[in-house]
Amino acid sequence: MQHIYSTRVILPTGEQAATISIEDGKIHRIHSDQRLPEAEDFGDLVIMPGVVDPHVHVNEPGRTEWEGFRSATRAAAAGGVTTLVDMPLNSSPVTTTLEAFKKKALVAQHKCWVDVGFWGGVIPENCNEETLEPMIEGGILGFKAFLIHSGIDEFPHSTAEDLRKAMPILAKHNIPLLVHAELEGEAPEHPESAPQSYAAFLASRPKAWEDRAIDMMIELCRETGCATHIVHLSSASALPAIAKAKAEGLPFTVETCPHYLYFHAEGIPDGHPEYKCMPPIRERENAEQLWQGLKDGLIDFVVTDHSPCTPGLKHLEHGDVLHAWGGIASLQFGLSSVWTRARKRGFTPTDMWRLMSQAPAHFAGRPQKGILQEGGPADLVIWDPNAQFVVSAENIFFKHAVTPYQNQALWGKVHKTFVAGRCVYQYGEHLQKPTGQLLLGRAI
Repeated sequence: MQHIYSTRVILPTGEQAATISIEDGKIHRIHSDQRLPEAEDFGDLVIMPGVVDPHVHVNEPGRTEWEGFRSATRAAAAGGVTTLVDMPLNSSPVTTTLEAFKKKALVAQHKCWVDVGFWGGVIPENCNEETLEPMIEGGILGFKAFLIHSGIDEFPHSTAEDLRKAMPILAKHNIPLLVHAELEGEAPEHPESAPQSYAAFLASRPKAWEDRAIDMMIELCRETGCATHIVHLSSASALPAIAKAKAEGLPFTVETCPHYLYFHAEGIPDGHPEYKCMPPIRERENAEQLWQGLKDGLIDFVVTDHSPCTPGLKHLEHGDVLHAWGGIASLQFGLSSVWTRARKRGFTPTDMWRLMSQAPAHFAGRPQKGILQEGGPADLVIWDPNAQFVVSAENIFFKHAVTPYQNQALWGKVHKTFVAGRCVYQYGEHLQKPTGQLLLGRAI
């Protein structure tokens, strides 16, 4: 049996001193306000449930040169992530059939340092019981849809009429629908004459696109009763509509991402496509409103939306924002980047647990992974909220060191990560072999 102690253990009752005893991959006992003599003493480092990131693009099979299960889960472990859920694109084939799902699960086996679950995809061609229900029975945790071009032609966007077919099926099985909420409308095009301009890119994806899409999804949620989730919210002007939906009692949830909280448009120089994502990083005032949305409980949790690609697709050499792939690589730095900004706004490590572990674990159908309790899985991160480090190519574990976090000084250094009681990462090194489990089906 293994014992670990800290004066700052995040328990359901709050932060306190405790010894955690681990046996057979589970938390055998929690000794509140006690330090057992045999326990490894971590002083005032924070011990909390591992980060759960339900928005990761692993891209394997098919685009493994962008990322893969080995590299993604190594990066996850280094960032204190013990569970991630893989998006149905940008793999090839996309995860929109049972056959494609089986293929992805097969290639993921024996490659993962952390536990991995899977989202399926809703596209116009599969909005029927014959396709969706076998995927649910096979272990898909929920389904993702786009309301605008996904960037991948084989994953076409869905209309309101498509979703009216799919959402009752998901509601019957208590499965959530995740939505990329942008509805294309009037906006200035990013001119070919200014391909490096971030301001031109930002203007080409206005808040109104998100706001209209979210209004539509609230109506569809009300109409179908399907649990509806807005991914990567960037538009703070949608928060009043979200507040009304929640006050009405609709099963409506929302996530945002570290890059919308850490960066702001005014600080992004032209010619740096590593900052490009969809929806875009918006202005400083918008970011402050997102922070307030987190405080007010309108935004339920924070995920990375780790969406890497090859360096060539980012057009770094020419600083071509217009033609660059839109996506930010960040999986390893979610906890630290959020904490860096949160610590100045009155947030605590307990808030980090709620926003990056407890709430996303519940959303992903694995609530036991977001809480430290006797009999629960020993999925833990031990981190120092008072330690700072600089992101460099040498300490990045995802496949390509192309990220706007490069050279950023972040607070909150991960010391150790445990998955099912096994230390998979410590002090810059990965231990054990990749023994993460595939999470098939919801546990609630």
